[in-house]
Amino acid sequence: MIQIDEKITAQATLAGLYQHASAVYKNRPAFALFSDGKITKQVTYERMGKYSKKAAVVLKSSGVCGGDRVLLLAENCPEWPIVYFGIAIAGAVSVPLLTGFSVPQIRYIAEHCGAKAICISKEMAQKFKSIIELPFFAKTPFIYIDTLISDESISVSVNGIKKKYTNIDIDNIENPRNSPDDLASIIYTSGTQGSSKGVMLSSRNLISSAVSTFTFIKVNSSDRVLSVLPLAHSYECSLGLIIPVICGSSITYLDKPPSPSVLLPAMKLIRPTIMASVPLLMEKIYNNSIRPKLRANPLYKFILTRPLVIFAAGRRLNKALGGRIRFFGIGGAPLCAEVEKFLYRIKFPYSIGYGLTEAAPLVAGNPPYRLSSKEGLVAPKTVEIRISDEGEIQVKGPNIMMGYYNDKEKTAQSFTSDCWLKTGDLGSIDKKGKLHIKGRLKALILGPSGENIYPEEIERLLGSSQLVEESLVYSGKKGELVAMVILSEAAKTAADVIENTMEELRMWVNKKLAAFSKLNRIEIKYEPFEKTPTMKIKRYLYI
Repeated sequence: MIQIDEKITAQATLAGLYQHASAVYKNRPAFALFSDGKITKQVTYERMGKYSKKAAVVLKSSGVCGGDRVLLLAENCPEWPIVYFGIAIAGAVSVPLLTGFSVPQIRYIAEHCGAKAICISKEMAQKFKSIIELPFFAKTPFIYIDTLISDESISVSVNGIKKKYTNIDIDNIENPRNSPDDLASIIYTSGTQGSSKGVMLSSRNLISSAVSTFTFIKVNSSDRVLSVLPLAHSYECSLGLIIPVICGSSITYLDKPPSPSVLLPAMKLIRPTIMASVPLLMEKIYNNSIRPKLRANPLYKFILTRPLVIFAAGRRLNKALGGRIRFFGIGGAPLCAEVEKFLYRIKFPYSIGYGLTEAAPLVAGNPPYRLSSKEGLVAPKTVEIRISDEGEIQVKGPNIMMGYYNDKEKTAQSFTSDCWLKTGDLGSIDKKGKLHIKGRLKALILGPSGENIYPEEIERLLGSSQLVEESLVYSGKKGELVAMVILSEAAKTAADVIENTMEELRMWVNKKLAAFSKLNRIEIKYEPFEKTPTMKIKRYLYI
């Protein structure tokens, strides 16, 4: 592993760090793709360095200059990180796009950031073929990245005219004269409040956030990372890309969305040691596969034999996930308390993290085997946290964004007068200095006498019922508290008595709530909630 200390972190850039990794780790495996039950597109760190320079040469030959913004639109694949660092080597600014964005969103982002080129995979080019015809992209080079890790030529299209780059000379490319504080990447959020903003992150922001995770996990070159979340999201880009590259670990991507039919065979073959996920993935595994079997087992009903049943379920879960997981990061949204308690009891190496894109993204977390819902979270030593008079979590540190691109007004609104980032999340700090998160400030509901009602806490309680798949709590027109729920498969089988069942659920939940937080009614929703890439419900669409 490259020895990283505060001095090196302060001086590092994405381009420099990446080139250093390619020189130090050389023949070690860097990236690969799991496709149709096999490992393909294997790339070593040495080849990774050459291919990134190759991408940088094509970018420069296409008219991209230092500081220019370059869109990156591709599914998770080995070419994605190669292009990401290639953009940095060219001295340009990467603008990763989520594959779930719509054509209007892509058009807005391209125009807003003034994109000078777009690096795109053939799959995304087919999916978004109408963007090629948009007036903004008339003179924009489209660089097709699929042949980047082969000896084939690279295709570039401008206004329908294609050009192929062959025999690319990478020996004379100059290193960019970037400093750690120069703009390195702009990540456009797709948040729960509906506003897409371009978060400006420097190399210092990105690398310091990545290095701060070493507070909770020591990564090394023998680690195998399975990457399943979108690389265009800061959570996966940090934990699933920058950290492994710093440490020389190998990363494998999936060629399909991580459904159980795709994920489980991949984990059996790859046997990863590190993985990042959102709560929904583990909650689905628990609710669909683990909890029904636990409750069907006669031995689970007795206190003396219940631990044996839970232990056996834990062994089956570890085996299904490859048997070698030593760090399973969970972030992006709150984890159901029942699921966390199960993971804690089976000694599964899960780790809860809290962060946001504006913090690149890590703010606080825990090492594995900690019951975070009870104990709280710890901030790395480089990150400072305080709670405002309104209960908002505010953060300061080298990981905090430079601001929002081309939006001084929103940037000013996001910082306090003494330069602390306002997260928009509510929390508290206990006597031991641990952070406890209560929910979103904008989701906060005021009770009839001004009491603070945290809908996320009620939603977590609803989620602990085997009847509920997902829920959203809001204040009705008359100030009444309403829960909108999506039923679990178990609840759907009892459709003939569902009305009575929902009333029983409401009464059960209300027994556990303060008088001012009690639900007035429960409404059933039959269509899935729209979500962000980290699977948080877009609340603004329903409230």
